[in-house]
Amino acid sequence: MEEYNYIVSGLERSGTSMMMQILYMGGFPVAFDKSRKPDVHNPKGYFELEGGKIINRLMDGTFPMEKYRGKFIKITAYGLKFLPEGKYKIVYMTRNLDEIMDSMEKMSGPIDRETEKPLLDKLNRYIIKLMERRDDIDYIIVKYNEVIKNPRKEIERVNEFLGGILDVDSAVKAVDPKLYRNVREGINREGAKNE
Repeated sequence: MEEYNYIVSGLERSGTSMMMQILYMGGFPVAFDKSRKPDVHNPKGYFELEGGKIINRLMDGTFPMEKYRGKFIKITAYGLKFLPEGKYKIVYMTRNLDEIMDSMEKMSGPIDRETEKPLLDKLNRYIIKLMERRDDIDYIIVKYNEVIKNPRKEIERVNEFLGGILDVDSAVKAVDPKLYRNVREGINREGAKNE
């Protein structure tokens, strides 16, 4: 376990905080600080380091990745472009892009969806291809909608990926369907082919 850096990633508002909560409740070591407080958008917390500013430090090569070996940290999708060589296990969250934009608008007001949606789709595809290409990355794609619909099944998939060390019963309790507010019934295009 200590040989890997573990990362939860995905686009903003794709369920990365929920997955960090699942891992935390399931007993996996996770690293976060209190730099970003829980709010109405993430009532259980963001589970971030440095208020989500890790990307800047990855870009300039100053983020101490070795300090977090053996623990999960959260890095949004764009930041994966700047991962130094290492040994990574990544849980990558995907979510319907219209739902992501609904959630973004609730947080920060109207966005230009015609411009934003293709950009989100392109970034998602680019990062998934990047993970496929890199020999030092082992990853699993987890759909946000599937976690909400069938948390035990999806958490068991993640547990298998991690070598079976999660307390699945406790991890399942982290999923609160009441927080799943931006659902769009009948739409299931998530911007990437995934398993």
